[in-house]
Amino acid sequence: MTDGTPAPIDRAALERIIHRAAELQTAEREIGEGLTPDEVLALGREVGIPGRYLQQALLEERARIVEAGPGGFLSRTVGPAAIAAQRVVRGEREMIEATLIGWLEKNELFSVQRHQPGRITLEPTGGFQSAYRRAVGAVGGSKRPIMLARADTVSGTVLELEPGYCNVALTATARKARGESVGGSAALASAGVVGTGVLAAVGAVLPVLLIPLPVALGLGYIALRRYGPVVARIQLGLERALDHLEHGNRAERHLPPPPPRLLDLLANEVRKALRP
Repeated sequence: MTDGTPAPIDRAALERIIHRAAELQTAEREIGEGLTPDEVLALGREVGIPGRYLQQALLEERARIVEAGPGGFLSRTVGPAAIAAQRVVRGEREMIEATLIGWLEKNELFSVQRHQPGRITLEPTGGFQSAYRRAVGAVGGSKRPIMLARADTVSGTVLELEPGYCNVALTATARKARGESVGGSAALASAGVVGTGVLAAVGAVLPVLLIPLPVALGLGYIALRRYGPVVARIQLGLERALDHLEHGNRAERHLPPPPPRLLDLLANEVRKALRP
């Protein structure tokens, strides 16, 4: 039995409700072939959406990169070798670039390979300690798991759209991980063919002759499909970095200043004592 209290609405349900309400709202208006940016802002004000959010969404839609069609055979069957994510972020380009580099260095163990204004390329940090932290973080053995452990490189492009707004596009490559999946699958399939040939050479009966190849093909398919979760994890890592750029900066600006260290307090006392 329930006490009549409405059930809480989770995030997914809230998004569906807002989306449906927007459909109903716009259905009552004559939109014609489309709306101008000013009309979109006016419509947003009617439903109580702050203008700064609408402005950011409009810029994000203008800068949105249309996804390309299906790539080659490997991209269609295994997955893409390059994973991308982008978002419009409020802030100046220099601050966004510095924040992005700091996040990837600290939380994903990537170091700057090349940095030009508006363009950054990073690679995994070398060394035993970094390799150990990356391995532990990749399996969830740390408080903040590492999401880009299987990525070869990460590149970022920060393009200023208008003062105070930049489009940030991140791309991570995972050719090594995809090659391992494809190579393992091919090796298993080849082993099945060789096993079938050996059994045929020794005169094995037909039921036994047919065992190695299907088993090897099945194992090869499993090895091939292991690349899918790698792509999903890298995609999540890129989105997490963009989340930090979008929300982390504003949250950090409101944090109280750190307490003074003991050495700072002692230095201040010494300066006071020496002051005439």
